[in-house]
Amino acid sequence: MTYLRRAIKSFFYYCILLTVILTALVLLHVTEADVQTLFRGGWTSVGEILLLFAIVSAIYPRFGYTTKEALLPEGQAAVGESGEREVLIEVMQNRGYKLEEEGDAVWKFRLRNTVNRLSRMAEDRITITRTPSGFSLEGLTKDVVRLVHAIEYRFVNHSSTL
Repeated sequence: MTYLRRAIKSFFYYCILLTVILTALVLLHVTEADVQTLFRGGWTSVGEILLLFAIVSAIYPRFGYTTKEALLPEGQAAVGESGEREVLIEVMQNRGYKLEEEGDAVWKFRLRNTVNRLSRMAEDRITITRTPSGFSLEGLTKDVVRLVHAIEYRFVNHSSTL
């Protein structure tokens, strides 16, 4: 269900983006507001563009979202025993996230900045789950990769302060 929701959101996001660009071009008098002059094939081209958006939107969630693990140094204590939770929250806050929900060894974060949230189609949630070897992060691929590196760096290079 999440996959379908993300695909539909992507489709509408692309459509809105194209509409904004075309509206700007029309308002700047770069082109006329007639579909026949905007596109070579007129309405046929509009249908082809929508089909292309549908195909890209159907594929995007597969590659745009991922689950990745941040590994902690061997011998690292469990959550709560040495301040891991606080360090994790600090790393996330430094990256612009706020704690949205907390459960038993599961944390859900959202971006604080509304503009950034909108640019990600409100799919900015990062779910972090404690695993035996570290933390599992799930969310937007580009954000997850950055956060995994930040968490690993923080725990590896500052493990003596924990």
